[in-house]
Amino acid sequence: MIIFWVLVLAGAGVPLLAFLGSGRRGARLFLLLNFLVLIACVVMSVQVATQGIIRAGGDEFRVDAFSLLLALVNSTVGFSIAWFSHSYFLKEVQHHGLSAGQQKLYHSMFQLFLFTMLLAVLTNNMGILWVALEGATLSSVLLVSLMRKPQGLEAAWKYFILCGVGLAMALLGTVLLYFAAEPALGAGSDALLWSQLHAHSAALNSGVLTIAFIFVLVGFGTKVGLAPLHSWLPDAHAAGPSSASAALSALLLNVALYAILRFKSLLSGPVAEPFAAHLLMGFGLLTLLLAAFSMFRQQDVKRLFAYSSMEHMALITFAFGLGGPLAVFAGMLHMLGHSLAKSSVFFATGQASQEAGTQDISALNGLLHSRPVLGWSVLLSVLAILGMPPGSLFFSEILILASAVQQSWQTLPFLLLGLGTVFAAIYPRLQSMLLAPANSLPHRQSGVGGLLPVFFQISLVVILGVAIPGQIELWLHDVAGIVQ
Repeated sequence: MIIFWVLVLAGAGVPLLAFLGSGRRGARLFLLLNFLVLIACVVMSVQVATQGIIRAGGDEFRVDAFSLLLALVNSTVGFSIAWFSHSYFLKEVQHHGLSAGQQKLYHSMFQLFLFTMLLAVLTNNMGILWVALEGATLSSVLLVSLMRKPQGLEAAWKYFILCGVGLAMALLGTVLLYFAAEPALGAGSDALLWSQLHAHSAALNSGVLTIAFIFVLVGFGTKVGLAPLHSWLPDAHAAGPSSASAALSALLLNVALYAILRFKSLLSGPVAEPFAAHLLMGFGLLTLLLAAFSMFRQQDVKRLFAYSSMEHMALITFAFGLGGPLAVFAGMLHMLGHSLAKSSVFFATGQASQEAGTQDISALNGLLHSRPVLGWSVLLSVLAILGMPPGSLFFSEILILASAVQQSWQTLPFLLLGLGTVFAAIYPRLQSMLLAPANSLPHRQSGVGGLLPVFFQISLVVILGVAIPGQIELWLHDVAGIVQ
């Protein structure tokens, strides 16, 4: 029943917050609900650790190592976002007149977004997975357009249209998956249950399955931010509240890639499996280089780190395309570290932008001198996302490069070029934000309460980089057995 408790706690918050989600009471209720969701996910992880794979609803819901790790990330970052939002939206109410209706809309739509993210990773049904990602699109569109500014409305429409087209293609891929599985598994829901599909993958129509994977990769790849269908991502991140940017980068991109990898694990045979792997590697390298060189042109701090999200998702996609235990382990570890570090970046830079009244990087100067706590939060989170030791992203990037040397050495120059370009684009801007002459911003100085999630999550990133807890390491190895 723990699977249903996770979903019920997340889903029940939607109507509650729609009616009670304004003011301090709404913020506290939002925080409490997401804390309870986190506790439920921790309890679920204990059950998986002791019992192995757990199921519910006649096998419609299933939790293995892969889905569990993403559920833990979703609930942890969801709780951190609720924590950060408490102080962030207090300032929005004071300085931008955020109405009670907008507060209710934000809280309820974020709760719906979190519910769909958890539903996507806990379901065993590939059809429900598609429905969950469609629901995530609809709820996050309203988060992006929350402030009702022209830039936000334009970004929300662009996001809705591009991701709507992508999801239509993913739906066609899901239909083709059913068509490929129906002769082997019979009519009915069994032909869409991932566990049944995986167990009988050799009996599926490989030709149809390969075509289905192409549609799924392009469709869900749009939501991952893979080039060339990525253009919604920097606009949506820049236009929405910083908490929404954190949710998109840390939750949505992961779950969309999760859907692609579930499909990829069904491909078998001498043609289909290498074909899928090469597609993932190719799209990963293309996206990495495009994102890296695009960073040099960015003057908006949130657009800069939106392209950073593309870069990291490209690395993860490439790692899963390489396949093999080491590359998949590295890709999964990178996924966990990126979610924690990137949401921290958006928390820290989001508060800096809020205090400055602008997202222009040139205006965010001297934070270490004028706002020491805020400056340190920016410094630590950005260094973590750049892959500096001892964070887990340093370790996972080294493992990805080592896997590339072993399995596809020709790709190593492109990987090094992309990573070097990203460092060259971000590090000088970080120096300016921290050490340049400070701007005077006394009227908007915020407390440090909203920054506590940054230090909490960066601590987790360091722990994953220094000494991965034994049970998590075991789950990471299990993921390698599921998707390689």
